[in-house]
Amino acid sequence: MSPWRTAIVTSDATNIWIRGHEITRLMRGSTFTDAIVLLHLGRLPSPAERRLLDAILIGVCDHGAGAPSCAAARLAASGNRQSVSAAVAAGVLTIGDEHGGAGSNCMELIAESLAAAAKNGETPAEAARRAVVEAIAAKRRLPGLGHRVHTHDRRSDTLFEMARAEGLAGNGIAFMEALAAETAARIKPMALNIDGSLAGVLYDMGFPPLAGRLFFIIGRVAGLSAEVAEEYEREKPMRIKFDVEYDGPSPITEL
Repeated sequence: MSPWRTAIVTSDATNIWIRGHEITRLMRGSTFTDAIVLLHLGRLPSPAERRLLDAILIGVCDHGAGAPSCAAARLAASGNRQSVSAAVAAGVLTIGDEHGGAGSNCMELIAESLAAAAKNGETPAEAARRAVVEAIAAKRRLPGLGHRVHTHDRRSDTLFEMARAEGLAGNGIAFMEALAAETAARIKPMALNIDGSLAGVLYDMGFPPLAGRLFFIIGRVAGLSAEVAEEYEREKPMRIKFDVEYDGPSPITEL
């Protein structure tokens, strides 16, 4: 049987290397965000990239106990006091296209649209216009736009402002801004949400589409760990929500 193959980590009796970098040297001179980039891209980030990625991770770390991932983690912690990992995992398992996972779908849209634009000699704005027209024709929802709470997501403004200040803004950000403008003109105004903005930033930094979902998960685990810890510390086990409205068939009282 062939051995597993990996280009990420190796070790011996006394050392661990991540992409060729000895781990204790990284521990002394690098940040956790440096390690994330090294693990995923095989290189250390520039100071500007580190600042942008720190901003992304902070931006997605928590959105209150009512967010699906946080609510699920707390509910699992309420019913299972024996496994903190199960509670955190329950929160992670809620992350998908509707909650926190649209960043990867958005990065796929950016990559496909800009690749087609390059062949056709189009600008990012023209590519965004075509993407909106095609979405309308197919009755398909566009990723990275709209938010259940925010009419304007200031996290997106912050990421794009930082990217421009750091000299990292490129066609990914230009596409997402144009996509939001075209959607507002042709459908209705919708907030450019954190999934859409992190997608533009990560695309411009050279990450593959899957990173859009993975970075949300990495950042949100920090919040989930705090939500679970608070549930253990402040709340009684087995919390039950009694204000549930039943709208099924009337109870059968006679056999």
